[in-house]
Amino acid sequence: MSTGLIILGCLILIVIVVIQIGKVTDLAAKIRGEEAVQYETNKRTANYMLLFLVGFLGLTIWSAWHYKNWMLGYGPHEAASAHGPSLDSAFNITLVFTGIVFVLTHIALFWFSYKYAGKKGVISTFMPHDNKLEVIWTAVPAVVMCFLVIRGLVAWNEVMADVSSDDEHIEIEASGQQFLWHLRYPGPDGKLGTRNFRLIKQGENPLGQDWMDDKNLDDLMPSEIVLPVGKKVRVRITAIDVLHSFDLPHFRVKMDAVPGMPTYFVFTPTKTTEEYRQSLKNYPEYQQPSDPKDPTSPPLWKTFEYELACTELCGKGHFSMRRLVRIVSDEEYEKWLKDQQSYYLSNVRGKDFDPRNDEVLGMEVQQRKQDFNTAVEKALSATTAEEKIIRLDYIYYKAGAAELDNRSKYELDNLIAVLNKFPKMTIEITGHTDSDGDDAVNLALSQQRARAVHDYLLSNQIASPRLRSRGFGETKPLDSNETEEGKAKNRRTEFQILTQ
Repeated sequence: MSTGLIILGCLILIVIVVIQIGKVTDLAAKIRGEEAVQYETNKRTANYMLLFLVGFLGLTIWSAWHYKNWMLGYGPHEAASAHGPSLDSAFNITLVFTGIVFVLTHIALFWFSYKYAGKKGVISTFMPHDNKLEVIWTAVPAVVMCFLVIRGLVAWNEVMADVSSDDEHIEIEASGQQFLWHLRYPGPDGKLGTRNFRLIKQGENPLGQDWMDDKNLDDLMPSEIVLPVGKKVRVRITAIDVLHSFDLPHFRVKMDAVPGMPTYFVFTPTKTTEEYRQSLKNYPEYQQPSDPKDPTSPPLWKTFEYELACTELCGKGHFSMRRLVRIVSDEEYEKWLKDQQSYYLSNVRGKDFDPRNDEVLGMEVQQRKQDFNTAVEKALSATTAEEKIIRLDYIYYKAGAAELDNRSKYELDNLIAVLNKFPKMTIEITGHTDSDGDDAVNLALSQQRARAVHDYLLSNQIASPRLRSRGFGETKPLDSNETEEGKAKNRRTEFQILTQ
């Protein structure tokens, strides 16, 4: 910080000196005459131009060399994607040609200012037209530009190629919004669900996902981008409010996110985050402490992370759109994926705004079956009678009655499958209630409900000798009847394995 202030102070002093010199020159002009002063000024300015040329080109070359490993995409910052080298190559070729032109034109500009400064007795040559010169400065740039454009088109067509139907790839979605990115992954079905902007509602449905589309039900919305190395990735890019720009600088990925106009980008990461850190380790710039105020903090290379940034000035909170990107092995990716939860199941299911509250979803049926079978396996290996009791969590009845609700079918079918798998198994079905109402009525209701399950099993070819049913009413509560949650636990149906 102090160095910057010193440099700024020096620049201010130089400006003041130049202004004062100009004032002195004006005074001298009045004393010695305008013409002599003008020639002296021309000579002095020409010398300054030449000095500026040397300093300017020297500073340009030094700064490029000094920062090449830090921010210019060279050294450790070579592209970390499969298509990146072709883009880097196109930029490098462009840099060579434009760099040559940059140096030559600046040398010519300031050299001409020095060599042809106004002098006494020297008259400039009037040259209104030169066909040869015009052909040269038109034809040469045209040929170079054609070469650069063709080279760029080849790289563009390679980079912007979409996935084909037989390509193995991962498809994710990034939606820009002031001031964050909404990230969406497909669930086990491998498909992203449909969206409708009319369904967007902050706090309930930020992306406008159509929950009636089954593909949406297992979609994930993680807080970071995690991808496996070496796997092709197709990113759907959208915006919800204003123009944003999806930028993964280390992978040479950049695409505008435009409201109402979906775009995409396909890339293949070639370096894991850890591999990139190891490449940084070999450069002194990245051996510096990650916290300048704490010399004992880890070096920069250890704290490096890929990032997703918005490179469009989308508002005053633009800086907060940074998201973490991690590239990992296939094993790490699969583990991470299993740990993620469906946005619908964790944030929408069972809420008042869930349009499918009255349905039992296919994914729920599968999960319940798995949980049921796990409970049965545990009970089969148990040694005490209490451990052989299995609660039927998804048996429902009509309110205040013993009639089975249609939503109970899946749980009952799981029980039937187990009884068919173990043909010698016998069970006792028991019904329970909370303490609300008359004791005798509760006892009768629990018996009737247990009998309803018993009869359903009979109707599905389970032999009567294998089944018993009993009702306990409110006599065996699992929890306090003082709370609604406790009452719900006490209104249950169970079965106990008697023999197997």
